[in-house]
Amino acid sequence: MANSGLQMLGFILAFVGWVGLIISTAMPQWKINAYAGENIVTAQAIYQGLWMNCVTQSTGQMQCKAFDTLLSLPTILQGTRALMVASILLGLIAFSVSLIGMKCMKCMEDDLVQKMRMAIIGGVFFLVAGFAALVGTSWYGNDVARQFFDIYTPVNTRFEFGPALFIGWAAASLTILGGAFLCCSCPRSETTYPPSRPYPKSAPSSGKDYV
Repeated sequence: MANSGLQMLGFILAFVGWVGLIISTAMPQWKINAYAGENIVTAQAIYQGLWMNCVTQSTGQMQCKAFDTLLSLPTILQGTRALMVASILLGLIAFSVSLIGMKCMKCMEDDLVQKMRMAIIGGVFFLVAGFAALVGTSWYGNDVARQFFDIYTPVNTRFEFGPALFIGWAAASLTILGGAFLCCSCPRSETTYPPSRPYPKSAPSSGKDYV
């Protein structure tokens, strides 16, 4: 019963983390520049994501523009894109495989060993997806921090961490934690010993002594 609860907890955590990865990848707020300048009327917030740039004026108007080309994008952006998309695809495979291996599902009930293996394989896929997303978000965040502390970067062009980056870190952590729970939820096979053979009973003595 405890293993079933751990398996369900791992599946829920991994699923929530996978959904968070999708949301983080689609959001444009990976890094933000909120430089106001001397005139607050002209203040604007600039957001940059993996797929587009957005500008929000002080009046509340927001305009977004998708990147026109792929090959001219910075290497950090292309690499983060690839890692996040790969983590989402791996999470989709992990969700499908681990769903089959869940103990609460009726699928493959006739082969419990294979069902257990499916749950473990799904957990491994979730682990790989989470680590891929963690590498992508950390790589992107390191580049943002490096440019922010670069003395040659103008103050009005320095970016800080955006909400999407924090969501990506949290989602990757949940995916890794859920995948680990799925891998650990299956019971270990216990060593079985052959049944002991009964010793033959001695015949009762008749009470007579023979010479």
